[in-house]
Amino acid sequence: MKRILGLGLVALALGACDGKNPLTDPAASGLDLLPGTDTATASTPITRYEAQSVDGNGYAQAITYDATADTFTVDNLAFDGANAYARDNVVANLGPFRVYENDSVYFDDVTGAPINQMPHKAIFGESTSGNTRFAIVRTGAFLTYGFGGFMYERDGGVNLPTTGQATFTGKYGGLRDFNGRAELEYVTGDMAIDIDFADFNTGAGVRGTVTNRAILDVNGVDVTASVTGALGVTTLPVLDFLIEPGVASDAGEMTGSVSSYVPATGGGVTLFESGKYYAVLSGDSAEIVGVIVVEATDARYTGVTVRETGGFILYR
Repeated sequence: MKRILGLGLVALALGACDGKNPLTDPAASGLDLLPGTDTATASTPITRYEAQSVDGNGYAQAITYDATADTFTVDNLAFDGANAYARDNVVANLGPFRVYENDSVYFDDVTGAPINQMPHKAIFGESTSGNTRFAIVRTGAFLTYGFGGFMYERDGGVNLPTTGQATFTGKYGGLRDFNGRAELEYVTGDMAIDIDFADFNTGAGVRGTVTNRAILDVNGVDVTASVTGALGVTTLPVLDFLIEPGVASDAGEMTGSVSSYVPATGGGVTLFESGKYYAVLSGDSAEIVGVIVVEATDARYTGVTVRETGGFILYR
């Protein structure tokens, strides 16, 4: 059994560095890091998880995966059964990532009476090397976003290049929950990240895109056309990283802004989705694991906001 999320960890801004590595710069110490590893360096493992908030974010804790039984355990979410999640019997996979769900009924420990549970879904991804992984837990049981959380981590450290550029590609998959509608959806896509290790001087240049996104309902039915139709476009817009200095650290961590745009009435474009990406390099700079969180007004409904939480593992 592998525990993949710690408890009681506190985020710590990175200290000033010596400037010898292109990713090393005092500006990078101001990264908007999530809670987790308190002293992050290039030679140490790193775990990050969603910050806890009063509206339900970050409540999923002590996430544990049992590879032998192929089950998930998630603590601190009320009415999710006995905290054990089995492989989803309708949508078992999103590309290379596995999907799990909690029991729908719990039986009273004294009387045996059935107690209906709130539906929760969990997505788990692990790299082919076994050195990086992510997990996302969300519920569609509330009219607001509800309680859940996510994490990502690497085992061991990273060897960062001092020159040159690299490109990483792979898959993207996640969950979409809603503020104003009790529902869950899945999302899949293709993803790429390019890194210029030599510039910016205030941390590497990082460029990322999520393309070919598709939206599925909880039964695995492709409902992408309902979204694109409401937006008046033929395909879902591309998620793009904002290219700017100061988004990478000498520990191999990266975080910055991500957004998408749709055509505007009368010409030009208008902002559709906006949010953040969080990621970490691993090994010989051979793979990246991370999570993207974006929000948008859902054009299909009135007064509904959709939040997309997607995980990715990319390879060089």
